[in-house]
Amino acid sequence: MKRILGLLILLAGGLLPLRAQYQPDILGEGYSYRTIQMPDDREGPVVCTLVKKEGRPDAQGAILYLHGYNDYFFQWALGDSARAWGYNFYALDLRKYGRSLRPHQDPFSCDDLGEYFADIDTALAIIRSEGNTRIWLMGHSTGGLTASYYLLKHLPPYPVRGLILNSPFLDWNFGWGMENILLPSVSFLGRFFPDVTAQDGGAFSQYAASLLKRYKGEWLFNTDWKLVYSHPKKAGWVHAIHTAQLAIQNHPNLLCPILVLSSSQSVPEGLEWDERYRHADIVLDVDDIQTYGRQLGPDVTCVTIPDGLHDLLLSAPPARERTYRTIRLWLEARATLPAQGK
Repeated sequence: MKRILGLLILLAGGLLPLRAQYQPDILGEGYSYRTIQMPDDREGPVVCTLVKKEGRPDAQGAILYLHGYNDYFFQWALGDSARAWGYNFYALDLRKYGRSLRPHQDPFSCDDLGEYFADIDTALAIIRSEGNTRIWLMGHSTGGLTASYYLLKHLPPYPVRGLILNSPFLDWNFGWGMENILLPSVSFLGRFFPDVTAQDGGAFSQYAASLLKRYKGEWLFNTDWKLVYSHPKKAGWVHAIHTAQLAIQNHPNLLCPILVLSSSQSVPEGLEWDERYRHADIVLDVDDIQTYGRQLGPDVTCVTIPDGLHDLLLSAPPARERTYRTIRLWLEARATLPAQGK
């Protein structure tokens, strides 16, 4: 129902005026954004935010990017690259993330990944209203899980031509006992008591250290939106992730082209810095990504990137350049294929 209400709000405002509602974005360099009011949830008012790169009239289509957990869109080079490849580029800061986070909200919280479907539907409606008919959906980590789950809940023809998944969160990175006993128990609890704290926050993130320029990385980002210390995780969020993962793992049947990208290796994250963190995924198990990624549908291309980080787009230059090249060549090979999606 909330998903339908979101689309009605969009239509009620009229599609043509949407172009005039963009404002200059914090990324500069031709980036703009528009804030979209969505139906209230149990915490109160909700918005999502659509970011776009200045368009090009000869574009072949568009790419819509979904960020991961504890994240927002700041990877400006992705939009620049997409435009160079001949695509218009958009990114969605989902509700309670980044540009869309409001003071009354618990950051990143959700009880069902389906809550994001209205945000995605609305973004796709705007993108189509701006003349884009061939749209690719790209997701990183939890955004990759959300994108896959979104299409799994559709029947073909899909609203997009296919998926590009950057280290998608298709399975937990825990041991057998945690994944088969404790997590299902917490997920069941989260169905009825979503606000129960399942994991305390406050731990310093070595992954953040591997990214941030002031620590060990080369990037600058807003640490109020992408936290350096972990945020408490609620049982409702665990339930949302667990439910979507089970659906993806047990009933995968996505009839569209899919590119699954991951690092070539995982290293467990510890309390102290380890130089291997510069060259590996320290968030997810890449074997799980590749195993479940291959099962998503009949047309899946799986690629591993040597020395890649969890967000491959933030890896050191050689791995980053290989990631961009892989995406470009994959898109070029499918530019003229008949589409299951629109």
